[in-house]
Order: sequence, then C-alpha cells, then structure tokens
Amino acid sequence: MTITTKIKKTLTACTLATALTLPAAQSATAGEEFMLAHAYPTDHIFHLASTTFTEQLKAQGSNLSIDYHPGGDLGDWSSIFEQSMEGVIPMSMTFAASEFDERLDLSWLGYVVDNWDDARKVYGPNGKMTNVYNEIMDDLDLVALGTIPTGFGSVAIRKGVDRIPTNFPEDTKGIQMRVPPVAIGIERFKNWGFTAVPMPFSELYTALQLGTVDGRAFGPSVEIWQMRDVLSSYILTRDYFEHAFWVVNKSWLEDLPADERAKLLAAADTTLNKIWDEAQSVDEGFLNQVRDAGINVVELSPEQLDKAKKALYAKEWPYMEGIVGPEIMGMMREIAGIN
Repeated sequence: MTITTKIKKTLTACTLATALTLPAAQSATAGEEFMLAHAYPTDHIFHLASTTFTEQLKAQGSNLSIDYHPGGDLGDWSSIFEQSMEGVIPMSMTFAASEFDERLDLSWLGYVVDNWDDARKVYGPNGKMTNVYNEIMDDLDLVALGTIPTGFGSVAIRKGVDRIPTNFPEDTKGIQMRVPPVAIGIERFKNWGFTAVPMPFSELYTALQLGTVDGRAFGPSVEIWQMRDVLSSYILTRDYFEHAFWVVNKSWLEDLPADERAKLLAAADTTLNKIWDEAQSVDEGFLNQVRDAGINVVELSPEQLDKAKKALYAKEWPYMEGIVGPEIMGMMREIAGIN
C-alpha cells in the first residue's frame, strides 16, 4: 500500500495534536532553524550522528541552525516518521514505519547480511539499498539521506525465565516474544515457533519488568545494555542488520536555496561515513558492557544458525516478495547469495 495525498492528510489524532503545538513548517530560507528529532536517549548512536551532523553543518559554513530534540520528546519513532512526512519535523532519524507504506518492511528483512563488511556495502553510504529505499520514500515526500547502523539485532530473555531458546522451533513453544508492531516481525517469530506479541517500543521495558512478555526480539546490543536490569540472557541470532533511516522532508529540502541544500547534503555525507566508520566498535563496545552486566550472552552453533536462516529464507522471504514484488526480491537474493 503506497500512501496517497488523500491518506497523508488523514493524520492520527496524536500527530495532529503534536503538530499544533509546534511551529509550522518553516519557510526554506538561509539562516532558518529547523528541527532534527529522534526517539532515543543520548547514549544511542542517533545522538552521535546528530551531534556529528551539527558540527559538520557548521564546518560547511551553512547558515542553517538545528533545533535538536533527542529522547522522544516529540513522539515515538513512528510518530516522528509521520511528522517528517508532513514537514512538521523537517529532519529525523527513525525506523521504517510500514503503516505508511508496507514496502518499508524490507528494512527488517532477515539474514540479508551477516557481517559488518557486507552490511556497509549493502546499507552504508552509497550502498546498494539507497536507491531502493528512496523509490519508496519518494511517495511519502521523504528523502533518505542514508541509513544509521545500530548493529545486528538478536533475541533477549527477561529475568525470571529460565529458558534459553537456541533451536528454532524446538525450544520456542510458549515463549511470549515482543516484536515491533510490524507485519514482518510477527511473521518471523511465528515462523520460528514463538508467540509473537506486537508492542510499541515505549511499552517494552515495563512489559519485561512486569512479565507481560518473556523476551524481546529485534534487539541490538545498545538496547540490551539499556534494559540490562530486566534481562538475563541474550541469544545472538543476528537475524537482521538493524539500520534506521535518516530522513528529510523532500519538499522542505527542495525549497532550500541551492547553496544551503548542497552544504546540508555534504555535511550529511561526511557524517554518514564517520558514523559507519565507528559503528562496529560502538556495537561491540555495548556487547562487552552487556557481558560485564552479568547477562548470559549465547552464540548459536553453526548448525543452529543455518537452521534459523533456512526457516526465514523458506517462509519470510516469499512473504516479503508478495509485498515488494519479484524484481526487488531477486536483487535481495543476489545480495544475500541465495539461489
């Protein structure tokens, strides 16, 4: 489903309320201040990317200035994505909100890459996926400046649960696993035998604390460390490479004076290369902190990993092909080396 102009005008009440409390989308003139927002705390790589971009924009001699909003004070990542579509927040770092276009679930696709070198070639600056994503984003009045890597996502189990699933689906029956409220997340963990519980990220910590769910999926090491006091084990399925979108409202960007637009894009390009240069060590650093916090970090055996991969290639990938079409999925199979 590709969003239409009519649908775009039908905003959720939450976003409308937020929009009414914020300044109207500013006219694109040199010297203006514009908002850059994301929903994560300042120990997240989004903050490093945001502060690096601020420095690089100044280094370019831009007259633009940034009104920076970390930590979700303007809404969760889905709401921020929507507000960027509308131009209320001209720039944001956010994940793919597939309620606006289900093709965006492509960013969650399992086992496309399994190492950092391949991840950079596929998702990094000028990577193979940039044009694919921007074809989709164009229909949403957005431009993806690039992707922000947060590391390989895996599975974590909360304290009080003594099961450590490593064989899928033999070990997973009855485990209530939180997944993001996206169709492909539900599909993956159902295929692996879990009871998939879609839930907004904002509710996850409390759900783990209260025992509403037994564990969480799609967890990069930074988020496991942030929730370390409610988690007992971290199973390194590495089932997808988590990358967020750094997006800018297309109409706002095109309305900027040409010289300011060029400076912004140059600053973004430099920032992306710096962030990708540092991202792997940041991810590995948080994984070491997870271990130091006493969480049991479990590696899958080659046989367990191969079985987990085959389940997704057999079921999840054909499911995704029904959404994005055979041409895109043919490219994804080539990238992943799947016949």
